[in-house]
Amino acid sequence: MLEAAGNGYLVALSLILAIGAQNAFVRRQGLRREHVGPVVAVCALSDAVLIGAGVTGFGALSAAVPWFAGAMRWSGVVFLLVYGVLRFRTALRGGEALQPSEAAPASLGKVLATCLMLTWANPHVYLDTVVLIGSISAQYAPHQAVFGVAAACASFSFFAVLGFGARLLAPVFARPAAWVWLEVGVGVTMWAIAAGLAFG
Repeated sequence: MLEAAGNGYLVALSLILAIGAQNAFVRRQGLRREHVGPVVAVCALSDAVLIGAGVTGFGALSAAVPWFAGAMRWSGVVFLLVYGVLRFRTALRGGEALQPSEAAPASLGKVLATCLMLTWANPHVYLDTVVLIGSISAQYAPHQAVFGVAAACASFSFFAVLGFGARLLAPVFARPAAWVWLEVGVGVTMWAIAAGLAFG
């Protein structure tokens, strides 16, 4: 049981580190100090739901519904491209407009809607949480549930550190130019992930 818990935590942590679009958004919200708690909660709870689905065998959906994977792939490509354009446009406005002290905070509803889209429209999330974690958990029978709970705990701890720890970089982002580079970096990340999805 302890082995299942330890490996569940480490496997999930290593996979979550690679989900760039979601991580970039959480980091951005942490730096802006906007609705960090709700964003962390949405990301962690979404992962918990998907991990639970994978551990209980729901990963068979992609095999049962042949078009599901393709639909998720291309919807993710479109969303990431559009979100990348928005980040580049924001960067062009200049760093002064991006600083938390100057910019009006986005509404909670808008932030959570974006967070949910970055989470649920990203095919990488399904591959990592449902398919990979689900299949790996089967190796720890009869302790799959322990594996899944530990994996969900890894998600929560990672997003909490990423979101609330981002404020430690506040001195760096006191300079307007740093915000411009952050937005450009997020945009490039979104487009790179979209390209990876589109071209395999």
